[in-house]
Amino acid sequence: MQKHDGMNYAPAGKPNPVVTPGEFIFAAIGLDHGHIYGMCNGLREAGATLKWVYDSDPAKVAAFCAVYPEVRIARSEQEIMQDREVRLIAGAAVPAERCALGLRAMSHGKDYFTDKTPFTTLEQLAQAKAKTAETGLKYAVYYSERLHVESAVFAGQLIEEGAIGRVVQVLGLGPHRLNAASRPPWFFDRSLYGGILCDIGSHQIEQFLYFAGCKDAVVTSSKVANYANKAFPELEDYGDATLVGDNGATNYFRVDWLTPDGLGTWGDGRTIILGTEGYMELRKYIDIARDPQGDQLYLVNGSGEKHFSLSGQVGYPYFGRLILDCLHRTELAMTQEHAFKAAELCLIAQMKAVRMDT
Repeated sequence: MQKHDGMNYAPAGKPNPVVTPGEFIFAAIGLDHGHIYGMCNGLREAGATLKWVYDSDPAKVAAFCAVYPEVRIARSEQEIMQDREVRLIAGAAVPAERCALGLRAMSHGKDYFTDKTPFTTLEQLAQAKAKTAETGLKYAVYYSERLHVESAVFAGQLIEEGAIGRVVQVLGLGPHRLNAASRPPWFFDRSLYGGILCDIGSHQIEQFLYFAGCKDAVVTSSKVANYANKAFPELEDYGDATLVGDNGATNYFRVDWLTPDGLGTWGDGRTIILGTEGYMELRKYIDIARDPQGDQLYLVNGSGEKHFSLSGQVGYPYFGRLILDCLHRTELAMTQEHAFKAAELCLIAQMKAVRMDT
């Protein structure tokens, strides 16, 4: 079994185009994180046309072109920005550089779709808010652990149908494999990756807000540590936080870079959602020692116990909705308020975090 490290996790699903070829053209700029492949896969499966790619590293561009041989290699970022056919820029730049890329894209009239975490400082968030207000363009965020996971998509549908009643608590576990030798230098630079709660913690906070139906929340406590990787002093290999939503729902999540080599995938990500009339557990990427296939969902409510194996069954509606939102200026995929609120709370959790390993 291939043991992904999380940098190269790029889900592929069934094509479900919402536009015809050439109707929605996008470009990729910034290939620093492997999530760019998942972002491009999702958009292409929804019918978008990938026209351009640009990165300052020729090796990254060559690897990208091997996956998407139809793409044109731009001589500069500006060549893409000046192309009026391009409606959206997808980017997975170094986290600290993601906001600046988005501001440039929106200044050229393009919607922007960035990997998480979208910001590493509250100042960047303020700049993005101002730019979206000024331009009316989108600053969309690839919160992949919900948007590109079929069990998470299905969980949202079950909640909407009332399968577990009112959601009162979300427990998120986001372990990742470090695989330090494969990581670029920025990964170990706190000023560039933003801290563990800011980075992979952003997935967890976004999921809580969505599943629990919160528009806002308070970070009541947060902690970070470097327990096992002292050779990288600016790395945080552990983090956790507790939040309380504006509707009374609560959240605890843990993220880490401590996945052991014996696990058959890059991380045993799980989400447990408690409602007033039932609960569910998502085993997203593997069902350890039982089934190497992820996207397993377990549901218990008044009707009994149910198990759903969801790989290839649900799809990824976010990407088609994002394309249509860009075309029609709607907010069906995700509201801008929600995307920014999740980012704000992960930054606050990071800023408030108590260091545990001193």
